[in-house]
Amino acid sequence: MNKPLWLLPLLLPLAGTAAAQDAGACPYLAAETGLTWEHRGGAGSDFCRAIREDGTEAFGMTIAKDAPFKPKGGNKAENVTIDGQLVTWYRTEIAGTQIQARETRVELPDGRVAYMWVQANSPEQLNQVLQQTQSMKFGSTRLSSN
Repeated sequence: MNKPLWLLPLLLPLAGTAAAQDAGACPYLAAETGLTWEHRGGAGSDFCRAIREDGTEAFGMTIAKDAPFKPKGGNKAENVTIDGQLVTWYRTEIAGTQIQARETRVELPDGRVAYMWVQANSPEQLNQVLQQTQSMKFGSTRLSSN
């Protein structure tokens, strides 16, 4: 079935959105989280942002051979399970704000590392986002429903 040509300008931006949510580059994220992926790829790394319906970032990550983040034991905060792996989130501060910030790294089955960060406006929002991260699945079968 042929589509009218006047639809092309309306459909082209949607093609970019589908690429931005490239399921092969970002981990699976359960649909019930209400989040969608925004993806950017580069030389040997992937940048993934989990975006809320209102357009704000819930959390983000880079996936590469190494991560700039090196955990410090004194900053340990919450423990969660992501893709069957116990993950410790570490406190970090953003100068001059009351933002609840956390970061961690997850060793992936293919030898790469996912460096993840969360910034939340309240302890309640932080807990919600940390719960959402627990639905992620990495690996060769990572297909996102979002």
